[in-house]
Amino acid sequence: MTFHLPCFRALRRDLPAALLAAAATTGAWAHDYPTAARVEYVQACMREHPGSYYEMLNKCSCALDRLAATVPFDDFVAMSTATNANSIGGERGNTIRDTEPLQKQIREFRKLQSAAREGCFIQPTAAAR
Repeated sequence: MTFHLPCFRALRRDLPAALLAAAATTGAWAHDYPTAARVEYVQACMREHPGSYYEMLNKCSCALDRLAATVPFDDFVAMSTATNANSIGGERGNTIRDTEPLQKQIREFRKLQSAAREGCFIQPTAAAR
C-alpha cells in the first residue's frame, strides 16, 4: 500500500478539525428524544414565550437540545409529567404535592428548564418572574 504524500498531508491536516466538529455536534444528541416529543416541547415553549416565530423556534429548540444533552428521555418524561400533574387541583393533586420525591423531581426539572432557557436567551414569562 502506498500513500500519496499530498493526500496524506491533507488528511493529517483536516482530520483533527473534522473530529472536533463531530464531537461538538454530538452533545445535543447525547440522549436522543423522539421527534414528536421534540415538536411538542418546542410548540409549548413557543406558546409560553411569544415573539418572532423563527427567533422563538430557534431559542426553544436550543432549550430542548440543552435538556436532551443532560437528561435521558425517560427521565425527561417522568419529570415533565410530575411537573404538569403538580397543578392538578383537589385530592388527586395532593398526591403529587404531598410526595417529597416527586417534589424534588419537580424542583430539579424546573431548575434544568430555567438553566436551559437562560442559556438560550429565552426571557422569563410574566408568571415566572
